[in-house]
Amino acid sequence: MSLIEDLNWRYATKRMNGQKVPQEKVDYILNAIRLAPTSFGLQPFTVLVIESEELRKKIQPVAYNQPQIFEASHLLVFAAWTDVTEQQIDAYMADVAQERGIDVANLAGFKNSIAGMAERLTPEQRSNWAARQAYIAFGIGLAAAAEQKVDATPMEGFDPVGLDEVLGLKEKGLHAVTIMPLGYRDEANDQLAHAKKVRRAKEQLFIQL
Repeated sequence: MSLIEDLNWRYATKRMNGQKVPQEKVDYILNAIRLAPTSFGLQPFTVLVIESEELRKKIQPVAYNQPQIFEASHLLVFAAWTDVTEQQIDAYMADVAQERGIDVANLAGFKNSIAGMAERLTPEQRSNWAARQAYIAFGIGLAAAAEQKVDATPMEGFDPVGLDEVLGLKEKGLHAVTIMPLGYRDEANDQLAHAKKVRRAKEQLFIQL
């Protein structure tokens, strides 16, 4: 199927049937997320892959008891860096040098570009920038799930402070920005499973100049 067909198939699934997603499909989606573009290639976020029923029971109240939290096969929590530090930039430079077989000293200009960007932003702006990078990967993950015929729901409906506490994210220098449950639609109990997709007309959405 084409990407457009896959995107027409997908929707924000409200009820899932609890069926497990095969590991190879989960791995495919995670690899797509890993390969997503981000500014500088820095990937200033971490994705928590949660299967534990015990942990999801703790998450459900801070996600306003939405049923997908527990009905999903896997729960992906996208957590952005709370800051961009010199140590994180150095670690990335080391990865680049190793993967490309070059001396890390040759990356001084690249490192200075990233560090200069970070220095120009306030801590809040750096945190928001990191969250936007996470959303790019999040969108790629939604598309990859649709390609694999795995249902995925974009979820921002949660108490971010509460979720950070449940997952111990603050201590890791992270903060939760969005959740993606992966699973399979429960067509008998999801009223939107067969609803027609509604999007703005292209004449309204796009402006050609």
